[in-house]
Amino acid sequence: MRIASAGVSGWSQAAMESGDFKKWRKSLGLSQKDAANLLGLKRRMIQYYEKGERDGEKVKIPRSVRLACYAIAQGVEDYNGPNRKLHMRDKTDKEIKIEAKEAEPA
Repeated sequence: MRIASAGVSGWSQAAMESGDFKKWRKSLGLSQKDAANLLGLKRRMIQYYEKGERDGEKVKIPRSVRLACYAIAQGVEDYNGPNRKLHMRDKTDKEIKIEAKEAEPA
């Protein structure tokens, strides 16, 4: 298993930007409230991450939130530790249609 760490060659050090966070949420068809519930955050934090600032100060999206976004995008609903079954969410009709379209020959 390869794990990204600071300073390791070949790994991007670019953090998720506010626009990327909003694109992630919208690509999954989530409201701010739904995203907050899935990430275990308050809706207000979702708004700060999407705006990129809080009270005039730049807001960074923590690595834990970025990793959770990736897991959710992959369909992971919950993780209870090693050697336990992953809880995967059911795909929506929209996601199934997108996958089918991507699988079509060009």
